[in-house]
Amino acid sequence: MTPFRPLVLVLSLAAAFAAPVAVAENVKIAFIDTLSGPFAPIGSNELKSFQMFAETVNQQKLAGDNTLEYVGFDNKGSPQESLTQLKNVIDQGYRYITQGNGSGVALALIDAINKHNERNPGKEILFLNHAAIDPDLTNSKCSFWHFRFDANSDMKMEALTSFMAKDQAIKKVYIIGQNYAHGHQVTRAAKEYLKRKRPDIQIVGDDLHPIGQVKDFSPYVAKIKASGADTVITGNWGADLALLIKAAKDADLKANFYTYYAGTTGVPTAMGPSGADRVKMIAYWHPNNETFSGKEVVDAFKKKNNDDFYALATYSITNMLARAMKDAKSTDPIKVALALEGMKFKDLNGEVEMRKGDHQLLQPLYIATWSKVDGKAVKFDQENTGYGWKTDQKVDTYVATQPTSCQMKRPGA
Repeated sequence: MTPFRPLVLVLSLAAAFAAPVAVAENVKIAFIDTLSGPFAPIGSNELKSFQMFAETVNQQKLAGDNTLEYVGFDNKGSPQESLTQLKNVIDQGYRYITQGNGSGVALALIDAINKHNERNPGKEILFLNHAAIDPDLTNSKCSFWHFRFDANSDMKMEALTSFMAKDQAIKKVYIIGQNYAHGHQVTRAAKEYLKRKRPDIQIVGDDLHPIGQVKDFSPYVAKIKASGADTVITGNWGADLALLIKAAKDADLKANFYTYYAGTTGVPTAMGPSGADRVKMIAYWHPNNETFSGKEVVDAFKKKNNDDFYALATYSITNMLARAMKDAKSTDPIKVALALEGMKFKDLNGEVEMRKGDHQLLQPLYIATWSKVDGKAVKFDQENTGYGWKTDQKVDTYVATQPTSCQMKRPGA
């Protein structure tokens, strides 16, 4: 056997040099979102959530030998400022971004990313959307380079109006929202779905107001009161929802509120006891769910940040991205995107699936009512108010899932 040893050694060395060597990377994800202005508290909460989950992923090596790092870039809630920040992060070599606060921003970003990726093969950017819920983003504007981890506004309205349809006490509905893509979509869907499910309900008002600019909502509340509405539907979020709720409280408006974002920073404090049993929320998760799934996360986030965890998509994105990198054995955005497509994941709200056809995450939803902590159904409060969310109904994934009109252009097609 001795004469063959040099040949074996040479072949072994050649094979070693020929084999690709996986190099561990620190993958930076640019958080291009609201870190100043009226919506800054929400952006700050979300960034801290992302960063906490990145720490856990890195410790547990869920992305293999790679690590994840989220870095904040303030877009001031502006589409134009977002495009400036996008150019900035591309120049710095980022291959991943996340954004969510404002569908108008998301639409501007994905348009720019599509153009960049087409012009710069090998330097593609992947957009992980944590909260921009305009349905167009996974329909007429769908893109291979975009993945949405929140339920879109039509999915949420489908669930919400099915729940409302059973309440015969609802006779008159007033719709109020922010005057941009999301607000328009909520208004359209509310009218369309209620007409289909409860044609006897009257729409007695429909207002759109400038986003992030109204300081006093009392004139809007006066109109709601004068309309005789027993129910208000709003897609408002952040300061716009907190100030609307405060004005309703000050005017002693008795109408019930059906909201998308009453669990976000500032709104619980604005509601306090006055919102109890009258403010409802459609959400993809809340801490007082049927099994209190995520209670460890809620406790850890509170201890670390003295704040409430509510942005489930930050958990979903970080864990699913890490798993996609591990499965793909790569941090290349194209390979990671292909690994994300069709992925099923045991999330804090149950099993979810990233639909391949339009890159929309399909997941269960919750309808919950603002209620006093009782230590049983409501164990976790928000913002130290002594009030939290009580589950009215968990909506199965198939109920809220919507068809898609996406005609996706895929790389190499």
